[in-house]
Amino acid sequence: MCGIIGVVGTPDALDTLLEGLARLEYRGYDSAGVALVRPGETWRARTASGTESVRALVEACREAPAGFASGIGHTRWATHGAPEAENAHPHLDCTGHVAIIHNGIVENHAELRAGLEERGHAFMLADQDMTEVLAHLIEEARRGGADLVEAMRQSLGRVRGAFAVAAVDATEPDVIVAARRVSPLIVGTAPGRTYLASDVPAILDRAGAFYAVDDDQVVRLAPAGFSAVDLEGAPVRLRQLAIDWDLETAEKGGFEDFMTKEIEEQPTALANTLLDRRRGDGTITFDELRVADAELLEVRRVVIVATGTSHHAALVAKYALERWARLTTEVDIASEYRYRDPVVEVGTLVIGVSQSGETIDTIQAVREARRRGARVVAVTNVVDSSLAREADAVLYTRAGLEVSVASTKSFVAQVAALEMLALRLAQLRATLPADDVEAHVRGLGALSGLVGVALARRDAVTDVAKQLVGARDFFYLGRHVGLPTALEGALKLKELTYVHAEGYPGGELKHGPLALIEPGVVVVAVATDPAMYDKMLSNLAEVKARGATLVVVATDDDETIESVADYVLRVPGTEPLFTPMVDVVPLQLFAYAMARGLGRNVDRPRNL
Repeated sequence: MCGIIGVVGTPDALDTLLEGLARLEYRGYDSAGVALVRPGETWRARTASGTESVRALVEACREAPAGFASGIGHTRWATHGAPEAENAHPHLDCTGHVAIIHNGIVENHAELRAGLEERGHAFMLADQDMTEVLAHLIEEARRGGADLVEAMRQSLGRVRGAFAVAAVDATEPDVIVAARRVSPLIVGTAPGRTYLASDVPAILDRAGAFYAVDDDQVVRLAPAGFSAVDLEGAPVRLRQLAIDWDLETAEKGGFEDFMTKEIEEQPTALANTLLDRRRGDGTITFDELRVADAELLEVRRVVIVATGTSHHAALVAKYALERWARLTTEVDIASEYRYRDPVVEVGTLVIGVSQSGETIDTIQAVREARRRGARVVAVTNVVDSSLAREADAVLYTRAGLEVSVASTKSFVAQVAALEMLALRLAQLRATLPADDVEAHVRGLGALSGLVGVALARRDAVTDVAKQLVGARDFFYLGRHVGLPTALEGALKLKELTYVHAEGYPGGELKHGPLALIEPGVVVVAVATDPAMYDKMLSNLAEVKARGATLVVVATDDDETIESVADYVLRVPGTEPLFTPMVDVVPLQLFAYAMARGLGRNVDRPRNL
């Protein structure tokens, strides 16, 4: 996920680009760059300073020449190529006149590059870069006499993948040409100038009208306005958007608060985390996994260290690693790990999980593990974070900026990344048949749609929350992977509402918690795993007999649960090890609705 900004017709394009990039940092912040064009000249600046990349770019542009009326800018979330300045966008063609920025993936970039090199094109970057291919494709079409629109159209006709792309050419300096497939792109207009951006906030206070670019549409931006065609060259009209937000609301994507925005972004977070994780031969791969296959084959034991929501994601991963890869797996609270004199043997792999990559306890835990000889993999959302720098290898979750204190989309992205790692280890160790790996990968790919279905049921969850907003004691029960889901649901409720909520294994009721069950207590249960279903029904009968109010997360095809539960939160069914990524959605929505009913600030809970 990267941020794109462009403008034509303004007296000073640079100011617009830099301001827009600052507003787009949540889409990627490991590097940033701009390209400005005027007749016969393309000026470019790029920086890679982690979360300070845009600020560093502002400094780098202080000596930029004045008088550029057109330009494009980009803030990058690294997928192919390290987060270094040479990999930052914009990229140039052989002539230095064409500059291009890109958000997405070119699946067939290797074969396209090979053909371009045979025809004499000189590439500046390593084979893993995708975007530079697009610049050379456009250059080649331009040599054949195509204008910039036709060059873009011809080039994208040869590309497989998802993209939002924009190009400028110093030989046609008053024009930006852009296109999209899957990745977002909008156009904005104002008298005498036209804007391009990934999201509305980047240009909200500059443009007066906004238009959505749809899949496989190519748009030509000029100072007087824009025109668009499809990939066949037929004219199309862009959909005008009704935007009545102020800037703060726009930064929230039109949602009432950041938490709602981030909950709704979960299908995208999942899709981005899973994007481009397989080679053509079916091998699961990670750009950032800098541990050789031979080293991974030597792993005999896995230890995952994490805190809070990340700890719950790690608990899910334990089941996947043990079932699929047949690896003994421990999950430790990061703040406790280094104080218990941990045993680190030959073949121990330690995985540190942190959304920000700056969780001190997790960083200290992996430092201790490395000191004792372990190989370390980081799972984090932030490129070049402290945790990423401490690790031998990094898996980025690509969930985008999470502003709300209570994590939501990070959980599903972390579970997805960890389960893909488990499948890769299973491939290497030959502990799963290839057909099973393929089926699981397809199942993971379908999850964003299932999460979308769960999100569409927000109103039903809100109605349940309204009935229970006065309750003061909640127990969340789960078994197998339903347990970490229950723990995460309880954490969300206590974080947001300040009401007592406790997660517990269903089988442990008789060992203490049952003494606290009485009328007025609400028990929230996760009952979506067919293998554990009868046992969970038995647990529910125990608490029901003692007067508890029952709220149960159940699958759409469960015809029994209505006779047991007081309230049912329905979700679509999936493979049991995938259920936490779906089942957590109604629990997030429930905690959110309860908090709003109590008048809490969902984005900034107290003390956290």
